[in-house]
Amino acid sequence: MRSRRDDCLFCKLYRDGDHVAATKGFVAIKDINPQAPVHLLVIPEHHVDTFRDVGQLGEGESHRLLEFIADTAREEGLEDYKVQVNVGKSAGQTVFHLHWHLLGGTLRGLPA
Repeated sequence: MRSRRDDCLFCKLYRDGDHVAATKGFVAIKDINPQAPVHLLVIPEHHVDTFRDVGQLGEGESHRLLEFIADTAREEGLEDYKVQVNVGKSAGQTVFHLHWHLLGGTLRGLPA
C-alpha cells in the first residue's frame, strides 16, 4: 500500500486541506462543486486509486472509515443523507484517490 503521493490532489488535501472533520487516517473536506447543501468528501490518508482496490486499506480501516462517515454526518446535523462512491471515469470519478461523497439536505434531483 502506498501511503501518499506527491502528485495527488487528495493526498495534498489530506495533509494540508481545510478539514471539516478529522480522525486518525481520515479527513472530511467541503466539495468545491457541491451538489447538496452539505457535500463533503471523506478522504483516507492512504492513497488507493479506486474503490476496486478498497482491500488495500489496512486491517480494520474500512470499518473505522464507515464509522467516521456516520459520525461526521451526525456532527453536521444530518439525519437523512447519501453516501456515494464513484468508481471509474465513466461513473464520474475525476480524482483517482479513493473517496466518499457525503451529501445531505435537499439533494438535486430528489424531492425535498
